[in-house]
Amino acid sequence: MHTEFMTIFTNYALTLSVILPNFFLADADSIGAGLKSLGAGVAAVGVLGAGIGQGITGQGACLAIGRNPEMSGQITKTMILAAGIAESGAIYALIISLLLIFV
Repeated sequence: MHTEFMTIFTNYALTLSVILPNFFLADADSIGAGLKSLGAGVAAVGVLGAGIGQGITGQGACLAIGRNPEMSGQITKTMILAAGIAESGAIYALIISLLLIFV
């Protein structure tokens, strides 16, 4: 666990060491464009959450169908509904990130 934390911290520090000098030395127009891109990237993190949520939903559905095959129809309907709800969050995050880039 300690080595995972150090790896994450090292990657974070290296990323900041690349971004910050460029941020402070850039002119005003490129700073605004860079911040728009940074905001769009942060907004797109919601897509990652939706993918993880759909994976967990699929795993749960597969385990439930394995335990109780007679209920596979009802489990599949519920899984598709839950995947649609999770995907709506990803679509919202994608729209926000596209708006930040192009507007």
